[in-house]
Amino acid sequence: MKVTIIGAGAIGGLLGLKLAATGEAQVSALARGATLAALREHGWRVKQGETLAAAPVAAVYPLEEAAKLGVQDLVVIAVKGPALAQVAACVAPLLGPQTLVLPAMNGVPWWFCKGVAPFGDETLTSVDPQGAIGAAIPQANVIGCVVHASAATPAPGLVDHKMGRGLIIGEPGGGTSERVQRLAALLTRAGFDVAASENVRLDIWYKLWGNLTMNPVSAITGATIDRLLDDPLVRAFCSAAMREAAAIGAKIGCAIEQSPEDRHEVTAKLGAVKTSMLQDVQAQRPIELDALVGAVREIGQRVAVPTPNIDALLGLTRLFGRVHGLYPQ
Repeated sequence: MKVTIIGAGAIGGLLGLKLAATGEAQVSALARGATLAALREHGWRVKQGETLAAAPVAAVYPLEEAAKLGVQDLVVIAVKGPALAQVAACVAPLLGPQTLVLPAMNGVPWWFCKGVAPFGDETLTSVDPQGAIGAAIPQANVIGCVVHASAATPAPGLVDHKMGRGLIIGEPGGGTSERVQRLAALLTRAGFDVAASENVRLDIWYKLWGNLTMNPVSAITGATIDRLLDDPLVRAFCSAAMREAAAIGAKIGCAIEQSPEDRHEVTAKLGAVKTSMLQDVQAQRPIELDALVGAVREIGQRVAVPTPNIDALLGLTRLFGRVHGLYPQ
């Protein structure tokens, strides 16, 4: 089986190593810069506690060499949202009619509203403004994915896997399929806790429902999750934004039955955790604001749900990002 990982960071590196370790897959990576050099020298490396696991990888530079890999059975896209439009052009040489594309990313994916009223065939301009992503990656190849794992990259090409092995996968249009079952079996053999979902859009929206507030508020304040939830005013603001997102979800087939306070109680168990967006700010990387917040606002406008709290969150975080050079002007 031929597999390519696009984005050999924390989640991409974890998936790459685990798939290579099965012995069932020839795993390649599209990378650049220091990560490319590290992968070529050391292969996949994942640290968990005091244990370091490694596996070989064929690492190539995206645009110039992707075509050399040929058509793949599975392409995993694990880049940050702001980089997706740029790397989408690398995907085309890897795709055949049966190639599966698994976007292991945060937030609302580009395909999320396709075929859903009132969007029809229109793309979400917040995550695919020119339609280039949807044009480069046919939805027929896509398998929806939600990642429940915490990992970081303390050095290029080195993954520190902190906790979690959860993956939820499913057909973008819902229901079950043989290809999802086959992929779920492979990922299970690779050591992940995999659930094949009949409504992966709901699973994506549910994860987003928590990330929508925790990520940007932590980015602005520099606070870990425990401190955010311990502040009653911040907690109430997050709850208000989550109620708006829940109202949007109810109109697009992603109804959430849980209350914001119930979700806060679950999130609080994580303790003093830095969100991925806070980690990006501290590392001076572009923030994934559009997929996590901008897309929710855009969908809310289309289904006529007022979003004053989400609007405020987007405006504040966008300005913060621009001031710090982490979001486009």
